[in-house]
Amino acid sequence: MKLWNGIPYYPVSQFYKVKFGEKVYKVPVSTAETCPNREGLRGMKTCNFCDVWGSAAYPEIREQDLQAQIQKTKGRMQELYNAKKFLVYFQAYTNTFEKTQRLEAQFETAFSDPDIIGAVVGTRPDCISGAVLKFWNSWAKTKFISVEIGVQTFNNEQLEWMRRGHTAEKSLWAIDKIAKECPDIDLGIHLMFGLPGETDEQIVETAKLVNDLPIQNVKLHNLHVLKDTPLEEDYREGLFQPVDRQVYFERCRIFLQHLSPEIAVHRLSALSTRPDELVAPQWTARKMEMYQHMLDYMLDTGSWQSQKYNLAQAPTPT
Repeated sequence: MKLWNGIPYYPVSQFYKVKFGEKVYKVPVSTAETCPNREGLRGMKTCNFCDVWGSAAYPEIREQDLQAQIQKTKGRMQELYNAKKFLVYFQAYTNTFEKTQRLEAQFETAFSDPDIIGAVVGTRPDCISGAVLKFWNSWAKTKFISVEIGVQTFNNEQLEWMRRGHTAEKSLWAIDKIAKECPDIDLGIHLMFGLPGETDEQIVETAKLVNDLPIQNVKLHNLHVLKDTPLEEDYREGLFQPVDRQVYFERCRIFLQHLSPEIAVHRLSALSTRPDELVAPQWTARKMEMYQHMLDYMLDTGSWQSQKYNLAQAPTPT
């Protein structure tokens, strides 16, 4: 087996450690207040899986100003892990769905802290403008700037079912646009497994497509049902059933087996940030337990990232 420090995939933590010379930690913050779906632009509706918190990691601090959010979360990580260097993660909602002047002020605030060595921005493919690209470019000349795009899937039928409001073609356009106009940006995408109609063959094709994209990392999510979401209504009415743990593990395994060893992986699953909000499936409730089970599954089946990738085109991992 090919392992990355004992792990059967290339973790983004290893990429960060090589780049920065030490372990770094993400500080999730919530500054964006909405997204195109919630605003009903072009007749859009809220994504069927999204709760009112918009994926905020620490929703209890979202009402605090940016500096207070950074200091509180950073202090917690310093106490728990003796952390020294951080990336501020603009995570919740759509962070480019606002004026660039506000983004500029947020970056100025974040980088006024000497422990913040980079920024990670979560956004979506239909909120990429010329002004945003120019903004990113200017900061990327002196700071580490990473952009994560919520692609979720490259299947248009599944995107329509999710009520995303953008197409697979729009995702491909955004990825290409950012890569060409912001060459210094660290670019990644989010993918979601467990969607209706999903097959192993689709997962393989997704991995092959990802390998051909100008991206550096990927983040995997398992679709789960949260309270007070359109997906909960479908679940209660028997119109949607989450995949079981074994099926999800197998989808991740297949994806990783076909994924290039040069693409770093942020995480293998998602977790409800508010445990009381989780409706189903219950196996997603315990993050570290699920993560360890996933690693054990990979190791027990003799599987690793790039196992079925064309190794003649990629370096051997160390």
